[in-house]
Amino acid sequence: MSDGRKFFVGGNWKMNGSKESISGIIQVLSNGALSPSTEVVVSPPSLYLDFVRQQMDKKIGVAAQNCYKTDKGAFTGDISPAMIKDVGCKWVILGHSERRWVFGENDQLIGEKVAHALSSGLSVIACVGEKLEEREAGLTEEVVYKQTKAIADNVNSDWSRVVIAYEPVWAIGTGKTASPSQAQEVHDKLRAWLKENVSSSVAETTRIIYGGSVNGKNCRELASQNDIDGFLVGGASLKPEFIDIINARAGEED
Repeated sequence: MSDGRKFFVGGNWKMNGSKESISGIIQVLSNGALSPSTEVVVSPPSLYLDFVRQQMDKKIGVAAQNCYKTDKGAFTGDISPAMIKDVGCKWVILGHSERRWVFGENDQLIGEKVAHALSSGLSVIACVGEKLEEREAGLTEEVVYKQTKAIADNVNSDWSRVVIAYEPVWAIGTGKTASPSQAQEVHDKLRAWLKENVSSSVAETTRIIYGGSVNGKNCRELASQNDIDGFLVGGASLKPEFIDIINARAGEED
């Protein structure tokens, strides 16, 4: 990992939590010894964004799990970057596989959302990743390059506010994890794609994080890979072991 890329750990709570359980998570994180070398962002359901931002330690960022591509309008059930900012949050996750494959969001829409979120002043965790049948067919690179291009085409010069999350769909919530070498291989190829298609500077400075059944047991080996700059964590971010994941590189920076 480059000295210029601060380790990044995001916690995607998905559609989980109540005020009671979220208060417990906040207490665990507030009392935990978190590595100052890690940037931490948590992402509660949209209904709890304001509550979490008010209660959470200010050194921990808060992200929405999704947003739409305009400031306001007749878009029932959606939220805008302006609303996310209005409650004090500075991040949004876009293009998560569940948005792609459960809710049918395509590359074009995700790219448009990225453009609007960035132009509105939010930072973006932009997700890419292949399904199992695509990996088995040897299409991993083709799939993630196409997804990354749709994102990159909408970033313009705002790469300092973009984190790319590689999340192989077959490893999300399944208990299966890409091996450290499998994850590193894709991260390395994504960085090479950025170098060739955007710039060497962007390739060197953009954080590429891994998601897919990351837990307290496998995080350190994954974090030891050169091009894995952190994690986007699902289920484990609801548990005390999230602190172990946050601290996966602790002691290695010196």
